Amino acid sequence: MNDHTPEQPAEIVARLRAAFRSGRTKPVEWRTTQLRRLREMLTIHGADLAEALHADLGKSSTEAFRTEIDFTIREIDHTLEHLAEWLRPEPAPVPAHLGPDASAWTQYDPLGVVLVIAPWNYPVQLLLTPMLGALASGNAVVVKPSELAPAASSAIARLLPQYLDTAAVAVVEGAVPETTALLAERFDHIFYTGNGTVGRIVMRAAAEHLTPVTLELGGKSPAFVDRGADLSVVADRLARGKFLNAGQTCVAPDYVLTDPETARALEPLFARAVEALFGAEPQSSKEYGRIVNERHFDRLSSLLDSGRAVTGGATDRATKYIAPTVLADVDPKAPVMREEIFGPILPIVTVAGLDEAIEFINDRDKPLALYAFTDSDTTRERLAAETSSGGLGFGLPLAHLTVSDLPFGGVGESGMGSYHGRYSIETFSHRKSVLEKPLA
Repeated sequence: MNDHTPEQPAEIVARLRAAFRSGRTKPVEWRTTQLRRLREMLTIHGADLAEALHADLGKSSTEAFRTEIDFTIREIDHTLEHLAEWLRPEPAPVPAHLGPDASAWTQYDPLGVVLVIAPWNYPVQLLLTPMLGALASGNAVVVKPSELAPAASSAIARLLPQYLDTAAVAVVEGAVPETTALLAERFDHIFYTGNGTVGRIVMRAAAEHLTPVTLELGGKSPAFVDRGADLSVVADRLARGKFLNAGQTCVAPDYVLTDPETARALEPLFARAVEALFGAEPQSSKEYGRIVNERHFDRLSSLLDSGRAVTGGATDRATKYIAPTVLADVDPKAPVMREEIFGPILPIVTVAGLDEAIEFINDRDKPLALYAFTDSDTTRERLAAETSSGGLGFGLPLAHLTVSDLPFGGVGESGMGSYHGRYSIETFSHRKSVLEKPLA
């Protein structure tokens, strides 16, 4: 008989808050130890995590290591290399009326107990990367893996307590009831990655305690293709960015904007690019993933009639397979253009040129990313100046989020706040102002 009663959210938060108040998490040595132990976990158990990612999403081992495990290790290494520098107090000039003996500076203080709620599409990277930023900042952390990636959730719940300080780090598994119970507690920061609907729920719950939030959401990220661009390169890079993780990536190109002539020229090149990536039968490719569940499969399948299939279009509900699909002749009001696709369907929408493309982008919610393929400095300058997006990539989709010295985050409907590298320290810390003047 098992008499063990799982801790309730209130008990977990109280226990972690006591650990934080004891000062346990504040020394830099404690922080770096947690990061090194996390790195050790990823190094030793990378294959176990990759197996879990394959079970949940059909990810190949190559993709699992490249986009989740090794990605997180690189972020740990970058943080360990620079943490002392980032935490160093920064002097501030003091006005003359305070006298020559006064001094001022800012310093980073950890916030307290942080809640990280992770999504299912990159269930390792998007849980551990914000968590490591919170730990590096000196916080206690509760992490909530996604129940829609049960194998990864189970692996994380099993492994993290073996490597990290359980007095200050807790894993809570479960679904909506468990998440709701967690959100009823008072945290010092909540970091949520997912969709806008749940983001609003998180924000309403946080408002009850005036808790600051970081929302990493999504949206329809456009890819503008200019006349005269090298279309073979464009098709190859867009296909790689779009069909990674079977299109289930928050910064994946959501649709292509280009003029009619360029659109027609792209069509056979997309078909060729998909075949180069996954072979003539992507369903047999070990490098091509699957849709996370039947609900999302059905949602995506219903969008396939929104245009003419240039390549792809095949589906298999039994294995949750949707072929890498490019749609042409897509009306801007078609179902596939109404919401973030979050799957392996890439619509091509035609516009007259750059002016109309900018207007098209600005008439919609601000995207998490905007991509452009152009050789024109003027086009790049106009897109940078005349549009708003979480990130802007010229010539290569997705790559900006791999640069640890760039903040990653959205704007407007695509999110608020940012993280990665030193920006994680800024997110999970309070920058405290300090002034000192001797008494004598």
